[in-house]
Amino acid sequence: MGILEVQNVNKHFGGLHALNNVNLSVEEGSIHAIIGPNGAGKSTFLNCLIGKLKPDTGSVMFQGKAVLGRKPHQINQMGISRVFQTPEIFAELTVMENVIIPCLAHRDGAFRLNPFKNLEKDRDIHERAETILEDMGMKDKMDMHSGSLSRGDKRRLEMAMCLVQEPKLLLLDEPTAGMARADTNNTIDLLKHISETRGITMVIIEHDMHVVFSLSHKISVLAQGAIIAEDLPDKIKGHPKVREAYLGEAEV
Repeated sequence: MGILEVQNVNKHFGGLHALNNVNLSVEEGSIHAIIGPNGAGKSTFLNCLIGKLKPDTGSVMFQGKAVLGRKPHQINQMGISRVFQTPEIFAELTVMENVIIPCLAHRDGAFRLNPFKNLEKDRDIHERAETILEDMGMKDKMDMHSGSLSRGDKRRLEMAMCLVQEPKLLLLDEPTAGMARADTNNTIDLLKHISETRGITMVIIEHDMHVVFSLSHKISVLAQGAIIAEDLPDKIKGHPKVREAYLGEAEV
């Protein structure tokens, strides 16, 4: 049994069958990619996993515990973190302050009214945030205002904000969207580093095939709300249903 088990998930929006009997098993410690054409149901599926949408039928189990019916913050506390298409950071705060806030929330179970007021008493929090930033290659930028960072560094900061909460599963929604190729490659290297050093399981929704085939251990292909293929990356490349639905006949 995988760390994440999705069984028979269906979701309708009026007459549209957005998700059609979706089943997915994600192995612990793996990087599992979900690809598919626009409108395939990828974002709907991800929103079902994090509690933003409730499926009509089916179950989602994480480490043997039911996810459905829990609120997003409760799902986060189970050990599931999501990285959005657009980095979710506090642009007006420094890089260090951005990491300290989720660090305090993880320790205390909630945000305090003024999280920085007694920070001198929380040296362990400061040291933990600093260690994460060093691991992300951002220690030299910890006093910078986050809004002035490049898109790649904003993504790196968001990863640090997730990792400081010690998640067991990262859900990544197009983590390289809008990036230049250099930033994309840096993000690929960062995700590989996180996977290898921390053993965190990842589910990635991504359009960039370079990212998908560089990172994933297994790929599931979603088309018209249903998973039409699932296999190792090398086998997915040549799968006739995949070429027809998504990749076309172009070389990938």
